Order: sequence, then structure tokens, then C-alpha cells
Amino acid sequence: MNAVEIEEAISQLAEQPFDAVEFPYDFLLAFGNKETTLKRLRSGTSNKSDLDGVLQANNIHLKSCAAGNVSETLAALKSSPATTKAKAKFILATDGQTLEAEDLTNGDTIACDFKDFPDHFGFFLPLAGISTVKQIRESSFDIKATGRLNRLYVELLKTNPDWGTAERRHDMNHFMARLIFLFFAEDTSILNGEDLFTATVTQMSDKDSSNTHEVISELFRAMNTKIEDRATANLPRWADTFPYVNGGLFSGSTEAPKFSKIARSYLLHIGSLDWTKINPDIFGSMIQAVADDEERGALGMHYTSVPNILKVLNPLFLDDLNAQLDAAGDNKRKLDNLRKRMSKIRVFDPACGSGNFLVIAYKEMRAIEAKINAYCGEPDRRSEIPLTNFRGIELRDFPAEIARLALIIAEYQCDVTYRGHKDALAAFLPLDAENWITQGNALRLDWLTVCPPTSQKVDMRGEDLFMSPLEKAQIDFKNEGGETYICGNPPYVGATTKAPKGASRETKERLKKEDARRKEDMRRIFEGRSRTWKSLDYVSGWFMKAADFGQISRSAAAFVTTNSVCQGQQVPILWPLISQTGHEISFAHTSFVWSNLASNNAGVTVAIVGIEMQPTAEKRLYSIGDDGSTSTKSVENINAYLVPYKDVIVQKSNRPLSELTTMVKGSAPTDGGNLLLKRSEVEQLALGPTLQNAVRRFMGSEDSINGGERYCLWLRDKSLDELLAYDALHDRLEAVRLMRLESSKEQTKKFSETPHLFVETRQTGREQPIVIPRHSSERRRYLPCAIGTPGSIVADSAAALLDAPLWNVAVLSSRLHLVWIATVCGKIKTDYRYSNTLGWNTFPVPKLTEKNKEDLTRCAEDILLAREAHFPATIADLYKPDAMPENLRAAHERNDEVLERIYIGRRFRNDTERLEKLFELYTKMTTKVAV
Repeated sequence: MNAVEIEEAISQLAEQPFDAVEFPYDFLLAFGNKETTLKRLRSGTSNKSDLDGVLQANNIHLKSCAAGNVSETLAALKSSPATTKAKAKFILATDGQTLEAEDLTNGDTIACDFKDFPDHFGFFLPLAGISTVKQIRESSFDIKATGRLNRLYVELLKTNPDWGTAERRHDMNHFMARLIFLFFAEDTSILNGEDLFTATVTQMSDKDSSNTHEVISELFRAMNTKIEDRATANLPRWADTFPYVNGGLFSGSTEAPKFSKIARSYLLHIGSLDWTKINPDIFGSMIQAVADDEERGALGMHYTSVPNILKVLNPLFLDDLNAQLDAAGDNKRKLDNLRKRMSKIRVFDPACGSGNFLVIAYKEMRAIEAKINAYCGEPDRRSEIPLTNFRGIELRDFPAEIARLALIIAEYQCDVTYRGHKDALAAFLPLDAENWITQGNALRLDWLTVCPPTSQKVDMRGEDLFMSPLEKAQIDFKNEGGETYICGNPPYVGATTKAPKGASRETKERLKKEDARRKEDMRRIFEGRSRTWKSLDYVSGWFMKAADFGQISRSAAAFVTTNSVCQGQQVPILWPLISQTGHEISFAHTSFVWSNLASNNAGVTVAIVGIEMQPTAEKRLYSIGDDGSTSTKSVENINAYLVPYKDVIVQKSNRPLSELTTMVKGSAPTDGGNLLLKRSEVEQLALGPTLQNAVRRFMGSEDSINGGERYCLWLRDKSLDELLAYDALHDRLEAVRLMRLESSKEQTKKFSETPHLFVETRQTGREQPIVIPRHSSERRRYLPCAIGTPGSIVADSAAALLDAPLWNVAVLSSRLHLVWIATVCGKIKTDYRYSNTLGWNTFPVPKLTEKNKEDLTRCAEDILLAREAHFPATIADLYKPDAMPENLRAAHERNDEVLERIYIGRRFRNDTERLEKLFELYTKMTTKVAV
């Protein structure tokens, strides 16, 4: 279940007569528990409560109680030994009149009337495996409204299927935008009377819904008719009460879709909600899914938290504005200059979605302006920050409309907060007809037409507020000559998108078309600049367009980005192109998890990168420490790997720069599977005494991590004629020969003459290998490696150190090495991509003394012994982030301590500091090699 579905279920539960016996089970059902789970709880099989309540292990202990005993019951639940033993996260008590609960993980509590507990449903979302942010927990309205609107939308499409076609989808989305505005307007006195829209539809439309669409259409027509034109407009008296709104919101067709009785009921139910509680920066993100068939299943899951947005906006320009405010003190001249400066700032989000970044930027700037006005003794002064200075581009139709609507609502709410309700109302209607959000493809539009250079006049205007032309959205900027800040959160898409397993043919076709469109977007930007641009993530297009924009119009830009654009093979492709435009990295936030409201969602790992031509302010690097805290460091330079060091690009090396043992790739059989064996096949294979050593353990990435057991035929010391004499081998070798003959590669065809040999052989078969998977999960704190038995053959899905001193394992297993690999090798999807030439050979290790090697050898032994103590647990089992055995974790900590002291005499504070030292050493070592 998603958050919207849970809210609906909880609301229905609160509306039912209270049943003390059934309530605990109904409550758990509302949060997605299956009937089979509830059956076990009812029977007592899994119910461990010692208070005659319901206790679900690792989840919640709840109890219905006698009237007036709620607080006492909650205290008893908290002190219950069963609660502690079952590791319950929540406790809840209710008597059907009041309800109290506590989150035992953080101590947060709620106490409310029973009928109001759905308003706190966000408090309990972890029960459904949904991680939340504070804003969601504190405001259930936005999710409630989203759910109601979604049901209305779906119901209307059932009655009006033509409105769901490509030709009419815009009409449907525009209709929904009008409704959202009206629901907000009637609850905030913007309309002439409280609940005017809902009340009018209730009174004037028939209960059988037959004329509901006609009533709504007339209301739309009224709000598109100026007061001076009303006399000749022939409006019904009940519609004439509505004010003139226009601004493009009600211009054009006033047609409304037909309503069923259910749809009419939904509409009136939505109107009964308290829309004064709307939070535009939350609501916009969720409502955009209403009109998106692909996203509706994850309804309400796309909210980006305000703190995360401020990680972009604060260092981009808000920190500077606040610093200027502090510096101005009570100096009215300085305060007035700052106010004028802010009135000229334009914020441009070329991937704006439903407007989160723009709304937050506007609200933050209004808060600063309000302080200025207060310091100057002008608290009621009208804002000089125009909405038209907040520009956006959005590919999809509905989010673009919601972005405009969210900004309008934000402006009104700010006016109410800072100027009062009366002045806010006086300034609100009619809406301006200016258009400042463009629907279109941001990577194909000319950003200079959407957000024109500050030194040029632009005369062209959009047709109106809600009907933007596809290619242009130019309107005059107010207060010419200001600063431009480009920001946003472009799509998280790699170089290529593949359909998930089990996807339908329609989904595969859709993804194929989207992938082709994105490739064309990137080609238009990068062709002629780079021959290897196809390896770049999609977000690279936004960085390149921002850099091009900055060459024409002075600006600063910052994007949330897949962190892979600052790692591995993408660094030498993208960042030299950015540098050629004169742009530098002005600030950055190193990798962190950008999580959203999603069930069992660990979030995506991202970075934030700001670029500017010759930045005047000090460069700042933000990073997450080992203890989870964020640190800020003022630095002279931030390179493309987001390291506070001079610009350097790590190049592949054929041999280690230090004393490390040379690492080789694994051996590739290229055999169609005919030289590989399962254990059962080994036991069935009848080979003579002369071939006793022909069957070897075969170890690749999967085998070393998950404990797989495979074998291979290792026949390099035997002649083909001799081997073909064995019946057990003849058919296998013939199959290898035929497979290789059919290959399109000449090298593979050549090896058809020796079908008993691997096509790529990189070991003799006598060594003891240390196996390093080429791909491994980013969730592990350490890179996996396994020790093979002597004579084991390493597959080409892994790399190997052959007969290497054990201290190499200490280096491989260190946090230092992991952050180096993650940075210079990059990732494939979310997995670390290991490279011997780019990651291992380039890894800088200081000159080691014999004592250093002894200490590291002992650390490696301790790690291996700690693993052995948990036999037969696999590496996958042992290195789960939340279930790593304590003795193994301690062994790794000791290893990190010993190794890091060799580098700087103490532990590093965080990964940024680790990388800074590694790049310093790398530069010294490569300079020596070059000499």
C-alpha cells in the first residue's frame, strides 16, 4: 500500500463506530497487513501481548481500553516486558474517544480525539515500511487531498474516456488545475463567500449528477468574464456571484467533463476538506502523479524534503542573502539596497516538475524580505519580488500547470503571513496573464528564450498564464539587470534505460521510445564536442546547457545529480567540456542519500554540484562524516571528483604505482558453458588418473560473494588428441569447437582449433588467488574479496591477485580503498565497478615498512578469522549493512585504524578527507613516474 491508500483506509476506520475488540486488527489492516497475518494474531500464535492487547513483534503493541484509561494504558504498554522483548517500535492506546501513541525509537508522541487520529497517520507510516520526512508526518492534508483528487480523476475518465486520450489529456489536466484553485480559493475567502464553489455545485446540480458538468461550466465562464462585461454575458444569477479570475486559468474552453453520481460525491467530499492547510511545496509533488498513469501506482511518493532542496538553494544564493541581511543590521540604506537586489533575482529551474525548488526559493526570499521590511518599519509593504522572476521548464503538461498554481498559492500564503489577510485578498485577483513556466523539453529548448539574458529586452509574451506556447515562454523581466540562479533536480537516468524483468510489451516499447528520445537530446548537445558522450548520464545535458547559458548571461547553477557524473569514466568526458566554457565548481555536496516518501525505499545516492564562471565567493565543500553529521569546508578548489584538491583526472595504469601486487583480470572460457561444471556433473565425470587435476574450482563474482560452487575443466597441459579419446570429454569439446566457429569474432574462431583451452588465460593454475568481484553492491561498507584454494581458476567476472602477500587483503578490505574505487572507477547502476588498471594499479599507498606489512597482515588474518567464525555464512550474509557480525565489524575497524595511521598518523574524519589525501599521493606518484 502507498501513503495515499493508507490515509484513505485510516480515515474510513475513524468514521466507523468504535469496536474495541476489532480496532487493533482493523488498524493493522489499514497499514497493509495481510489477513493471514491478522489471523495468526487473533489466534494468539504470533500475538505476544502480556496486557490482553495486540503485540506484533518488531512493529507495535496496541490496546483498546476502558473509557478514561488511555494514558494509564499507554504507560502500561511502555513498561511492558513484552513490548521490550518484541522490539516494538510503537505503542498505542485508545478508548474510542481519545487516542494516544508513542514512537519508541525517537520518543515522539501524539494525543488527540479519536475522530482526528487520521490527521496523524503520517506518524505511523513506518508500520508500513514507509520512511517519512517531518513535513509529511506533520501534514496529512496534502496526502488526503491527493488521494481524493486521484479517485475523482479516475472516476471522471471512466465516464469520459475520450478525455483520457492524447488529444484531450491537456483539457482534463487543465480542468483538474481549475478545481484545485477553486478548492483553495473558496476556503481562503478569495471567492466571494465561504465554500462558495462547493455550496453552489451542491445546490445547483441535480443529485443524479446529470447537470453537474453544466453547472461547473457556467461557473468557469463567470470567472472568465470581467465584471464590466457581466451585463451582456447572460450569466445565471448564482454564477454571477463569482469573481473575475482569468489570468488564463479560466480562459479558452469552459467545457467540463460529465459527472457520474460517484464523481459528484467525490467532488463534494474534496470540497469539504480544509484547503487552508495546503502546503504547495509538498502538494505539488504528489498531485503530479494524479494525471500520470505510470506514476499513479506510487501516488504520493515523490515528495522532496525542504531540507534537501535547501542543500541546493542555500549555498547557491540564499546563504549570501542572509549574510547580507545580517551585515546590514539596522542600516536602512543597506537594507533597501538588499531589497532592490532581491527584486531583480531570477530563479530558473529547467527541470521544475511541479515547482518544488521554485516554491521554496520564493518562500525563503519572501521571508528575508519580510525581515527587511520589519527592520525598516514597513511591515505592511507590498512585496517587490515578482513571481515572474521564478522560471521553469517541465516536459509534462500537468506538472507544468501545477507548478504555476503552486507558485500562485505560495504568493497568496506569503501575503497573508507578512501583510495580512485583507491586503492579500486585495492584491490577489484578477490573476496576471503572464506566463513564466514553459512546458517543453529542457534539453531541446533554448534556455535564453525562457530566461533571457539580463542585458536584453524581450518583447514577446506567452498567450496567458495556463496556456504556454511549447517553444517560447518569454515575458519581460521586472527590474532589469539582476542575477540569475539555475537550479533543480533533473531526472535520474543513466546512459541507457532497460525495462525491468517481467515488464509488459507496452512498457518495453514506451521505455525504448523514451530512451531513443533521450539519446537524441544528448546527441544534440554533445555531438561535435565529444566522441564518447554516449557514456554520460542524462543529467549531464543540464550541466552542459547551464554552462552554455552562463557564457551568454552571467549566472550560477547547481543541480542535484546522479553522483556517477563525478565518478569513473564520466569525469574525463564531461568536466573538461564544462571547464572549457570557463566554469568552475563553486560548491558541492558529496554523495548522500536523497530519499523520498517510498515504501522500503533506501533512496538514491546523489551529489549536489554548483558551477559558476570565476566564482567570487569562497568555494565550499559539504560532506557527510562517518558519524552521519554534515561538515562544511572552505577550500581553494573542488575538482571533478568533488575532492578539495587541484584539478586532476586519474588515468589507467598497466602496473601498480606502489608496492601492491599486480592484479589481473580473470580468465574467460568463451565456451558456451561446456567447459564449466556443476558439483553433480563433477561427480558423474569419469576421468582417468592422468586427468585427476583437470577439474578445478571456478570462482567469479557471484561465486565469491554468494558462496556459489562451480567447477571448470582446466586442460592446458594436455594435447587435444589425448583429450578427445575420453568419452566424457569428446562431446563437450566438440560443442566448444562448434560454438567458437559460429562466433563473429575472428579471435574466437581461431580458438575453435583448441577447444580445450580458455580463450583468455591469465593464470597458470598453480597459484592461490585472491578473488575480487568486478561488480558489487554499493550498500556494503567494504569491498568484498575471497581467498581461493590453490589451483582455483578465477572467472572473467572477477579480478585476481595471484600468490599475493596477505597484507594486500588489508588494503583491499579497507574503507580507504572502497572510497577510491567508488570515485575513480564509478558504478554500473548502483553497483561498484571494479577495475584493476583504473582502481587497483592507481591506488596510492605510502612506502610500507616491514612492520607496516606485518601489522596489515595480522589485520587481514583477523578479518578472515572473523569470517570463518560464522561459517557457512557467505560474504553476502556477513556484509549486510544492518546485520554485520560484531567481531567482523571490529576486525575491519582495527584494519582501518592501522592502515589510516600509516597515511596520516590518525583516523580520517570522513571520506572527503580520505580522498583529499589519496589524490595528493596520486599526484606525487604520477609526477615521479612522468619524470
